[in-house]
Amino acid sequence: MPPKPSAYGPAIEAFWREPTSSLLRSLDTQRCGLRQREAEKRLARFGPNLAEPSQTRSILQKIVHRLVNPLIAILIAAAAVSGFSGDLASFVIITLVVGLSLTLDILQEHRAELAADALRRSVAIQADVIRDGAIVALPVSELVPGDVVELRIGDLVPADGVALTARDFQLNEALMTGEPFPAAKTTEPCATSLPAEASNALFAGTSVVGGSGVMLVVETGRRTRFGMISADLLANDPPSALEQGVQKLGLLILKLTLFLTLFVLLAHLMAHRPAMESFLFAVALAVGLTPELLPMVMTVTLARGAQRMAKRQVIVKRLSAIHDLGAMDTLCVDKTGTLTEAKITLAAHLDPAGRPSNRVLELARLNSAFQTGIHSPLDEALLAADSPPGSSAWTRLAEIPFDYERRCLSVLAARDNDRFLIVKGAPEAIMARAVAVEVDGLARPLDHSHRAQLVRLEDDHARQGFRLLGVAIRNMAPDRVNVTTEDESVLTVVGFCAFADPPKRDAADSVRDLKARGVGIKVLSGDHAAVVAHVADAVGLPSGRILTGGEIADLSDQALAAQIEDVDLFARIDPEQKRRIIRALRQRGHVVGFMGDGVNDAPAIHAAHVGISVAGATEVARAAADMILLAPDLSVLGAGVIEGRRTFANISKYVRMGTSSNFGNMLSMALASIALPFLPLLPLQILLNNLLYDLSEIGIPFDEIDEEDAERPQSWNMADILRFTFVMGSISSLFDVATFTILLKVFHTDAAAFQTGWFLESIATQILVIFLIRTRRPPWRASRPHRILALGSLGALASGIFLALGPAGSLFGFAGLPPMLLGAITLITISYLAMAEAGKHLALPVAARERNRDALRPQHPASDAAVNG
Repeated sequence: MPPKPSAYGPAIEAFWREPTSSLLRSLDTQRCGLRQREAEKRLARFGPNLAEPSQTRSILQKIVHRLVNPLIAILIAAAAVSGFSGDLASFVIITLVVGLSLTLDILQEHRAELAADALRRSVAIQADVIRDGAIVALPVSELVPGDVVELRIGDLVPADGVALTARDFQLNEALMTGEPFPAAKTTEPCATSLPAEASNALFAGTSVVGGSGVMLVVETGRRTRFGMISADLLANDPPSALEQGVQKLGLLILKLTLFLTLFVLLAHLMAHRPAMESFLFAVALAVGLTPELLPMVMTVTLARGAQRMAKRQVIVKRLSAIHDLGAMDTLCVDKTGTLTEAKITLAAHLDPAGRPSNRVLELARLNSAFQTGIHSPLDEALLAADSPPGSSAWTRLAEIPFDYERRCLSVLAARDNDRFLIVKGAPEAIMARAVAVEVDGLARPLDHSHRAQLVRLEDDHARQGFRLLGVAIRNMAPDRVNVTTEDESVLTVVGFCAFADPPKRDAADSVRDLKARGVGIKVLSGDHAAVVAHVADAVGLPSGRILTGGEIADLSDQALAAQIEDVDLFARIDPEQKRRIIRALRQRGHVVGFMGDGVNDAPAIHAAHVGISVAGATEVARAAADMILLAPDLSVLGAGVIEGRRTFANISKYVRMGTSSNFGNMLSMALASIALPFLPLLPLQILLNNLLYDLSEIGIPFDEIDEEDAERPQSWNMADILRFTFVMGSISSLFDVATFTILLKVFHTDAAAFQTGWFLESIATQILVIFLIRTRRPPWRASRPHRILALGSLGALASGIFLALGPAGSLFGFAGLPPMLLGAITLITISYLAMAEAGKHLALPVAARERNRDALRPQHPASDAAVNG
């Protein structure tokens, strides 16, 4: 009876290491299969053989999950306070913005269900199972541990198990291991702990591409590796970098809100102001601190980014992934199909001295063309090569099919009166049957020296990631029309054919461009270390140290995280190890992207901050991804990175503007409320000020950015935001105090004139400073503001001046002002802008100031251009 399965792993760890007899005993079965009655009992115990999804969360659970975000909670509280205090406009705006944001987020969560559907559709529908001693076709869902299943060419493997019999048995495991070459299967147990190296193991979701076999089912359903991938895809998404950043921002605003509220409340109570009135005023100030348009600005900015990325052949499934792509500092890629073409090609045809040889190509092509069995990918690569002159003069007479004991295939071919046995196979199999080697057209004895030269040639190419086939011939009697395996002897080695999965032509340029933009690249592959190193060298990645799956299996999560920074290449790793690497990088504080196209890549795609797949990928990988590249190369991704950084830069503009302006205004109002015998602004005037300022920022999602904003990864830094808020907010409050002083001490204004003067100064400084804060550069050296931002901001300012000084001013409690006072407000505004331009360089983090200085140095004219897409 099999051991009890664990929740996440197979019931029998590394079952391919167990002798077949031991597995049969532990599973309480026989080579002739189970009885139907016993199978039904096991089906009730283990459940159906399906990668069955877990129960998805209800709509209510999804809403509650999002309400935990501090920023959303603050906005909801602000909406509630606005509603109770009669500020219906703010209540409606905040409610609509939050509702739209929540709706879009919840709709995005359906992609996990799509991933599960894709997995279920990828599995075979029926399998030939031996029950009660007879072969019956049963739905795959009815398979249980202990079943015996027959497999032929074209079948999908329905569960995890081992081969009981294997006749020229070849499987395509690329979707699970990433290796494009067919995997030969045998019946002998393996000592390896890595699934990719288990030559007797069969895994659900792979397919039979050669021969036939019989498998013993060991694991079914969610205990298979395919099932575990399904469970991983349906687990809750790890938080994105944008979600983490917004959560930190919400906590920061919450702290500022509590500080200012308690400060104002305490000051009013110490001044013996009415307690309830002081409390309501403090709460109103707190509401004023909330960036109520942030969800809308983020949604519009991300949606516009998605539209721009679609033009660059990137389809965005999760909007927040655009931000994460811009913040990404580490990109992990699967080798096959991402850095390479995922197509086996003939790289070279060499004589025993290592020189190119058309004779080797001619003989190898004839062998492939004359064989009657299924062509392997290596045969297809040979047949795709140009045929050397004279090849059409050959005719086929007989064949000895390939099998895994001989590891070679032979054809008897004739040309004129000559008969030749042409043999193609594994180099060691060819050399074991050879007695001679062809040197410059003459057969020489295969002595120790020549044999060592052939072995050296094979090893050199293997280290470079090539797969080699040996080619040999034997002269046969002119009357021979049939051959047997005994004839595969006394061969003459003619040379080798070398095959490779070549790097994409633009891979090296794309890798260089990404690294120049601050994105480190790590290769996570299920292929051999030598192949991974060869591809890394070809695309310009360091290949000094490689961490293999066997080594990772011996490392704890903490030990892996400690080594992850110094290793860029990972070989022979399985899907779970790919996910462990992603988690280790996240633990180290990196914003991680993963790009892959196979079933084996799905867990890592799901675990990364931004999961990326390509249009030609498996349906599972596409369903798990946040983005899909319509062109399967890294150059498209590089364009997406720039767009992501543009998006983050514009969101950051709003955050900087909103937090610093709101903090400065609320601090000024708090101080004024303590010092003045009247309200510094009427409630209606505060509402009008906030509304006009919000309108002025609507164009931010469309704004251009400076080139340096796209050069390096961008991420949320609360210390930088707090620094900017305090520095710029304090400058704003300083000029507010100057305005108060001039209004009261120089012009001796009454309450209405004071409120009008401060409203004008406040709205002018708030809106005009947008043109300074939107760029790290001086405004005359920066990218031009988008016309929507420029027109919206200047239009809001003109509206504010007209409402305050025009005929409708009395409706809002405003009063006319003398020209001298208006001139003073103008001078105050100009002085503030000059101080703000100087202060913003102190408010920026040190690294940003250094990048800004570099950007202003004389360079190629293109360096001063805006990043306009």
